[in-house]
Amino acid sequence: MRESIYPTNPLKSWFTTVLSLICLCSSIACQGQQKKSNMSETTKNPLLCSPETGLCEIPGAKDSSASPFITIQEKPLKMVYFTDPICSSCWGIEPQLRRLKLEYGQFIEIEYRMGGLLPSWDIYNSGGISKPSDVAHHWDEVSGHYDMPIDGDVWLEDPLPSSYPPSIAFKAAQMQDGHKAILFLRRIREMVFMEKKNITRWEHLSAAAVAVGLDAAQLENDYKSAAKTAFEADLALARQMGVRGFPSVFISDTKGQQLFVYGSKPYTAYTEALKKLLPGIQPKTYDNSLETLLLYYPTLTVKEFSLLSGQERNAAAAALQQAQKAGKLQALHCKNGDLYFQNRN
Repeated sequence: MRESIYPTNPLKSWFTTVLSLICLCSSIACQGQQKKSNMSETTKNPLLCSPETGLCEIPGAKDSSASPFITIQEKPLKMVYFTDPICSSCWGIEPQLRRLKLEYGQFIEIEYRMGGLLPSWDIYNSGGISKPSDVAHHWDEVSGHYDMPIDGDVWLEDPLPSSYPPSIAFKAAQMQDGHKAILFLRRIREMVFMEKKNITRWEHLSAAAVAVGLDAAQLENDYKSAAKTAFEADLALARQMGVRGFPSVFISDTKGQQLFVYGSKPYTAYTEALKKLLPGIQPKTYDNSLETLLLYYPTLTVKEFSLLSGQERNAAAAALQQAQKAGKLQALHCKNGDLYFQNRN
């Protein structure tokens, strides 16, 4: 039973503050790159996210630098993160965001906004991508670039017709519990990127809900009603803010000053933005042992453990493998990487 690897953790009080952690992007279409020689074509494509720029871009959207300032609520800084369940570049920044929450969570109110990267295949036929199977090889390529496990074979075995259903499901999850909604988003991303599961299918969305402690029946009721309206509101807000791709991260202070981090960027890009808006800000020291990190984040990739623990990548991989051999961890393997979680026995 996968649900037992998602226990309540010490960050719950912080995450619960983040009740708005839902996600936004308008009809987002990913920009991608297979080779530099055909870059001009792939920039029009909805599901090719460029490893070089770290972007999944909306073709023809307005520059988000013209976006309105974001209203600050409880903390001195607010971060609004525009994302989508099947955005590979967003999966690529999971390690950075996890560390940011540990070190600077006391200063930042984070709000996830859910958009819809892929409305339907019926309206997309560009950049050499006209069907789901065209995406499979690309996902395998970006997995290596971000050093995050992704198996593109989902697009060959059980392809998704749209990213709208899991986006709406996230909105429904947030209506129940903001903290559990973030766990839900993480779980469905693991499903699609590593387990090759079509997360538009209700059986997978329901299983993810149960795994993180949500009421699956209530999720389904909200999914069919109020969550759709909330999702449409997110799409409208994306257009208003001029979002043209994701990951898009807007960070604002109480004075209305705003900085923008666009695309998959190194950890320092986010911390430097925080320090510009709040000079003198200092990271919180946390216990970076494997045992404690698993209390915060019950599943870890090698890249995540490396960044969170401060260990070099090979050393982090060796430590996780050793813990697995000792029976302390279990591992979910896919062809492009592994996911580790605590042994239930």
